[in-house]
Amino acid sequence: MSVVSQVILKADDELRYPSSGELEGIQNFVKSGEQRIRIAETLSENDKKIVDQAQKRLFQKRPDFRSPGGNAYSQRQYNQCLRDYSWYLRLVTYGVLAGDKEPIEKIGLIGAKEMYNSLGVPVPGMVEAIKCLKDAALGLLSNEDAREAAPYFDYIIQVMS
Repeated sequence: MSVVSQVILKADDELRYPSSGELEGIQNFVKSGEQRIRIAETLSENDKKIVDQAQKRLFQKRPDFRSPGGNAYSQRQYNQCLRDYSWYLRLVTYGVLAGDKEPIEKIGLIGAKEMYNSLGVPVPGMVEAIKCLKDAALGLLSNEDAREAAPYFDYIIQVMS
């Protein structure tokens, strides 16, 4: 949920107008909109490049994932891994655009860890994959934009750990 929605819902629940501090928070959210859009555009336009860099780095670190018996051994399993990487990158863009981690939690993380466990996918491997995804993505951003985007990757890593 965006900062604007949060302020409105909270004020309405309390039957009051938004406070000056809340309005300042909305003003800061609006001011940062250009940056958030720029980050989302960079990530979405470079999805394939980011996913490719992340998977190469992960499978260099963990060749056992691509070996017989590994969770990315078959072409089907490998393609599913890449699909998941792209999905997590999209979740990060949703969080960046909203200026909040809630879309990441609601859309993507509720039950993800349990799903991977039930499928026999090693969650630590997914965490490592997301770290590689983070490194590849942040490498395409300016330092300022990387500082803005990093917490969304870190949130996914924390929840999955």
